[in-house]
Amino acid sequence: MMGTRVAFKWSKKITPSQVVHLIKAEKNIDEALAIFDSATAEYANGFCHDHSTFGVMISRLVSANKFGPAEDLLDRMKVEKCDIREAIFLSICRGYGRVHRPLDAIRVFDKMKEFGSEPSQRSYITVFDILVEENQLKIAFRFYRHMREVGIQASVASLNILIKALCKNSGTMDSALHIFREMPNRGCPPDFYTYGTLINGLCRFGKITEAKELFQEMKTRDCSPSVVTYSSLIHGLCQSKNINEAMGLLEEMKSNSIKPNVFTYSSLMDGLCKDGRSSEAMELLETMVSKCCRPNTITYSTLIHGLCKEGKLQEAVEILDRMKLQGLQPDAGLFGKVISGFCDVDKFTKAANFLDEMVLGRTLPNRLTWSLHVRIYNMVVRGLCTKSDLSRAFLLYLSMRTRGISVEAGTFETLMKSFCEKGDLQKAARIVDEMLIDGCIPEEGAWGTLVSAFWDQRMVQETVELFEVELMRDFTAPDLEIQAEAL
Repeated sequence: MMGTRVAFKWSKKITPSQVVHLIKAEKNIDEALAIFDSATAEYANGFCHDHSTFGVMISRLVSANKFGPAEDLLDRMKVEKCDIREAIFLSICRGYGRVHRPLDAIRVFDKMKEFGSEPSQRSYITVFDILVEENQLKIAFRFYRHMREVGIQASVASLNILIKALCKNSGTMDSALHIFREMPNRGCPPDFYTYGTLINGLCRFGKITEAKELFQEMKTRDCSPSVVTYSSLIHGLCQSKNINEAMGLLEEMKSNSIKPNVFTYSSLMDGLCKDGRSSEAMELLETMVSKCCRPNTITYSTLIHGLCKEGKLQEAVEILDRMKLQGLQPDAGLFGKVISGFCDVDKFTKAANFLDEMVLGRTLPNRLTWSLHVRIYNMVVRGLCTKSDLSRAFLLYLSMRTRGISVEAGTFETLMKSFCEKGDLQKAARIVDEMLIDGCIPEEGAWGTLVSAFWDQRMVQETVELFEVELMRDFTAPDLEIQAEAL
């Protein structure tokens, strides 16, 4: 900060617009704050910050998620009796909403009256929207009642937010539709956003017929559907297996010059893949890319799942490679799908290669995919044993133990039997030891295999034969002595 002050030379007359310009131009937030501080420190009893300089500095701090310093400046404005405008409070509220801290947004909203700033309809609607967006529905409904009690009139914007809140649960969808039908009577005709919100809600809860009716009504009311509305209905149709109808809507979008987005294409690909039409989904990917619409992780995941389901593993691997080339990292669940696909067709070495790639790329399973991860590792180790790739199976087994992946009883026994068959009794014994350490007791058949393997070893046979000779000598020696004495 000191370096900024020394390097920067203020003019004799500092103006608020000059300070605002410099703060906006400075990319580093700490240096921007240094500029803000140095403006008042440069000349004694000279420049004083006003609502514009405070406002831009608070906005910069909020954008950098520095909420503490932003609120400190708010308090300083009060101390310096600076005109505090509503927009400054709202910038902080929106910042808290962006980082999913809705209760802090309410706290700052409540501060407005303390600072002598009366919240307008705009402030109430902003906070109401933050609460709904963050699924704080009980608080949101209480807040809406409070809005009405203090005389905030219903508007299209406030009713749209209320409908959005009611569309979040299937049990309140009817209430959302009721308010929608009442909107014209309140002097608030529904707009494209109202229709889009309801269509999205109906589709989410499988009410496709009602969504389609509303979609047609929307067009008769001169409310042009947006890409979001089209995409919501396409997604709903795909979920209800009306794929051809969804594809028809895609063509309608194009004819109306509405550009499909990544969600539109991904929804259609998901529908096609679930309908066993992954080749058509692949064609749609090429169309999407040719239209400069960038695929995302969901797009690629959808295709890979569909291709693996149809046994098209080579194509699935190609899509996985395309995904990585785009800079998107496949997660453990996606790797798991490809690995399972190779296991299903007995290509366990390729499956093991992908497990190695996961480890090298530090792709870790989450809590939901951990059980699948464990199952896949065990499956690959057993599969490698059946394919006589025992050294690779053992390395993968060691990796499992190092990384805390549970080894199943069947995997222990498969490894032990494979080493016994190979004659590597040292490793077989080690497997049994580690099996017992893990509290896993081998079945009788597994014990039998191990004992037989030891018995069949030439060295063991020779040892037993020597033991028998010694044993016979111990038994026969007294008899010879007795015979000698008798003579």
